[in-house]
Amino acid sequence: MIDLGPHAVFIIWAYVGSAIAVAGLVGAVLLDARRVSRRLTTLETQGVRRRSDNH
Repeated sequence: MIDLGPHAVFIIWAYVGSAIAVAGLVGAVLLDARRVSRRLTTLETQGVRRRSDNH
């Protein structure tokens, strides 16, 4: 294993914190994508169309 020196605990917790932050951001993006997809489906069933469909 790599010797991290006297600051090993800080370095490990920094990596753990970064991993948690990245996982939280990925989760937030996935939840938002599902929400937007559901909203678009609802709007399309109501007859609202996308502007890009006109071209």
